[in-house]
Amino acid sequence: MCGVVGFCALGEAAPARAETLRAMLGAIRHRGPDQFGIYLDGPTGLGNARLSIIDLSTGQQPISNEDGTLWIVFNGEIFNHPELRLELEARGHRYATSCDTETVLHAYEEFGPDCLSRFNGQFAIAIWDTVKRTLFLARDRLGVRPLFYAQGGGSLVFGSEIKAILAHPDVAAEADPGALDEIFTYWSTLSPRTFFKGVRELPPGHHLLVRDGQVALEPWWEMGFPEPGPVRSLADCAAELRELLIDATRLRLRADVPVGAYLSGGLDSSTITAIIRTFTSNPLETFSIAFDDPAFDESGFQASMARSLGTRHHVVHASHADIGRIFPEVVWHAETPMMRTSPAPMFLLSGLVRRKDFKVVLTGEGADEFLAGYDLFKEARIRRFWAARPDSKLRQDLFGRIYPWIAGLTQGNASYASAFFGMGLSDTGARDYSHAIRWRTTARAKRFFSPGFVERVGPARSPAYPEGFDGWDPLHQAQFLEISIFLSQYLLSSQSDRMAMGHSVEGRFPFLDYRVVDFCNRLPPGLKLRGLTEKFLLKEVSREWLPPEITDRPKQPFRAPIQRAFFGPSAPEYLEELLSPAAIADAGYFNPRAVDQLVAKLRQGHAHSETDDMALAGIVSTQLVHRQFLSGFKPSPALDGSDDIKVVTVPAAPQQD
Repeated sequence: MCGVVGFCALGEAAPARAETLRAMLGAIRHRGPDQFGIYLDGPTGLGNARLSIIDLSTGQQPISNEDGTLWIVFNGEIFNHPELRLELEARGHRYATSCDTETVLHAYEEFGPDCLSRFNGQFAIAIWDTVKRTLFLARDRLGVRPLFYAQGGGSLVFGSEIKAILAHPDVAAEADPGALDEIFTYWSTLSPRTFFKGVRELPPGHHLLVRDGQVALEPWWEMGFPEPGPVRSLADCAAELRELLIDATRLRLRADVPVGAYLSGGLDSSTITAIIRTFTSNPLETFSIAFDDPAFDESGFQASMARSLGTRHHVVHASHADIGRIFPEVVWHAETPMMRTSPAPMFLLSGLVRRKDFKVVLTGEGADEFLAGYDLFKEARIRRFWAARPDSKLRQDLFGRIYPWIAGLTQGNASYASAFFGMGLSDTGARDYSHAIRWRTTARAKRFFSPGFVERVGPARSPAYPEGFDGWDPLHQAQFLEISIFLSQYLLSSQSDRMAMGHSVEGRFPFLDYRVVDFCNRLPPGLKLRGLTEKFLLKEVSREWLPPEITDRPKQPFRAPIQRAFFGPSAPEYLEELLSPAAIADAGYFNPRAVDQLVAKLRQGHAHSETDDMALAGIVSTQLVHRQFLSGFKPSPALDGSDDIKVVTVPAAPQQD
């Protein structure tokens, strides 16, 4: 795992300067503190910060092909690289290293952009062709690894994180009002937009080619839900998922350093951990979060699974004070406003992993999205069921089964359910039917926007819907929205990659193996969500390895405290000034009076809503992003002589008389 940076001229430009690449790499040192590499060729520059996991001795980047016509910097892992290497060597390619980075380069040399479909991995790629004078950028199918780009000073500038791009002297930070409006609806921006005007995300499953000053962006993979094939038995489907998960896990254990695993106490991470213990000889250490607040804590289930599997288990404790204290650092790594504090405990967890001298962990992300584990999927099913009989009181009571912690629902409060879940009930043909309530609830926090900011927002954008979407099963429509927005834009970014790499830790995700994804997307909906039983097929598979108290326990969403993290005895010192009327007015996003009223309400401990919590997290994180990146950007120090840096410089062509 690594970080990549670079730039490529879109027209006439001055020669690339090593100092610029040193500054850009210094900004993402945390992504790869082991080694660094710089490549200079006229106005083009590439840089790499390496977290060495495979081929520790000879894998320093940049790396070239045999004749030096192609050069690569790479962030990620290609888990099937040994098999690809054999194929490429049989085709005549010769290797100078044992790392997967070189396999990516030879595959590109052999197959061009079509090589991407051969990779089983998570990656962000930058390849410079010295003959064609082209820059090729690419990103994995689901956006596990980040990659951003912007234009500045006549060049396309790119980096694994936005702070690296902002460290380039020709790129300045400016907020995009429409982006914040999207975050206060969808919990994230809609790709390729970012919070920063002019800085774009390379969308998941896309590649980009810079040639002759032109930038061409194209998809190389698109997610869909094809019609299921011939009817298969439950046993056959379970057997195939079982084998896919075993192989996906086995591949993700490939490393030249120890590999650990996150153990949340839920079905997904427990399944992956059990596979490691059952089908490999790897000694295993597991890591989990314990919350001091019992409303969020799952440590009992975690400890039970660790004992059952015989792992060496480590726990980090997350208090309200911890979450508030580290939140500025969390936002610095996330580089975006957030409507939740959930990334904070994940940042604490990766810190524990690093202190135990681990660089790699396997986790359970993806199972809820591709096998229908979230309550949102059940909620949408109940609403459609209720819409067929809107006068039914029994159908309203079903919400209490999936949301037992929401006051009023468990007592059969029909008026509460009718008011909240009944909004847009009959509009079952709406493309966003499954997510409309969530998005509407989040958007209520926009009441804190200042009038001047609202005027700058511009027209709202809607999610992009693929061809054929309207003909998909309602569950598949809901899954698409959850995967393309929540998973790719929020979960894998703010809560996963950034929080792990903030402590130089690489996460690996067996459920996101493209073969598992393709299999799950071909499954009939009833094998994923059967009635109100989530992840039905996965539960059938996991019974072989897990006790009933894990396979049969209800899904508990991963959440973290918000109000109590910022107010009360453990309130962080920075908060009062950050949310002062003067600071709010100076940034300009929010109405100082409205924010002051919210702060007074929460400080006094009055009853508050989920929207109040989301508004608080959104306001605090937005103010922090403004302070850290717009009004006072200070990137980490540039690389210096004490760093292990490999520098490759292409000599300038001789001048013609």
